[in-house]
Amino acid sequence: MKSPAAIAAAYETAGTGKTQMSFRKTFLLGILAGAYIALGGLGSQIASVCAPDPSAARVISSVVFPIGLFMVLIGGAELFTGNCLILIPVLSKKATLKGMLRNWLIVYFGNMVGAFIIAFIANFSHTYAFADGALAKAVVSTAVAKSSISFGDGLLKGILCNVLVCMAVWCSFSADEIAGKVLALWLPVMLFIICGFEHSVANMYFIPAGLMASSVYGIAADGLSLFGFFVTNLIPVTLGNIIGGSLCIGATYYAIYLKD
Repeated sequence: MKSPAAIAAAYETAGTGKTQMSFRKTFLLGILAGAYIALGGLGSQIASVCAPDPSAARVISSVVFPIGLFMVLIGGAELFTGNCLILIPVLSKKATLKGMLRNWLIVYFGNMVGAFIIAFIANFSHTYAFADGALAKAVVSTAVAKSSISFGDGLLKGILCNVLVCMAVWCSFSADEIAGKVLALWLPVMLFIICGFEHSVANMYFIPAGLMASSVYGIAADGLSLFGFFVTNLIPVTLGNIIGGSLCIGATYYAIYLKD
C-alpha cells in the first residue's frame, strides 16, 4: 500500500496528465464517465425500489451505486467530481489553472451527455416499468425531491459528497492491484449514498430520468422542471462538489504532503 505522501505524488503526476489531454479524448472519456455513474445510479434504483423502508433502501443503494465509480477508475474515464483533485498539481505548479478549468469544463459537459444518454435509453427501453411501474414512480419522486432542494442544502450536501468521492479516488491510488482499488473506492462512496449527499454528475442522470419518466409513464411531477434541474440543483451542488473536492481534500493534502 502506498503511503499518503506517495499518493499525493502519484496524483500530482496523474492530474497533470489530465490537463494535457486533447479535447476529443477528454470529452469522450467524460461521456463514458457520465454513463458509468448513471448506470450505477440506475442499478441502485432497481435494487432498492422494493426495500421495506427508506433506511434499507439507502443501504441497498449504497452497495450497488459504487459500481459506477469502479468503472470510471478502472476503465480510465474522466469524472468531473474526481477531477476536482487536479487542484493538487496546480498548487504545486506542475499544471496550470487554465488547464484545470479547461479539463473541468470539457469533462463536466461530457459527463452530462453520458448521463443524459442513459436516462434516455432507460426511459424508452421501458426499464422503469420494473415492479409494475413502482420503479418509474420512484425515479420521478427522486427527481422531484432533488429539484426542490434549497441552495444551502445543495451546497453543503455537495461539499460532503465530494469529500467522500475524492477520498474514494485518493484511497484507490493507495493500491496497485484491482482488488485493493475496488475495496478502497467502495467504502467512501457507500457512505455518501447512505448519508444522502448530493453528487452533481449523478444528478445529471437522476433528474433528467425523472423528467422523462413523468412524461413516458404519465406520472404527475409537481415542481419538476429544467429550471429546477439546472438552477435549483446543479448550481449549488456543483459549487459544493468543487469546494469539497478541491479545497477540503485537494488543497489540504497538498499543504500537508507537497508544500515546502
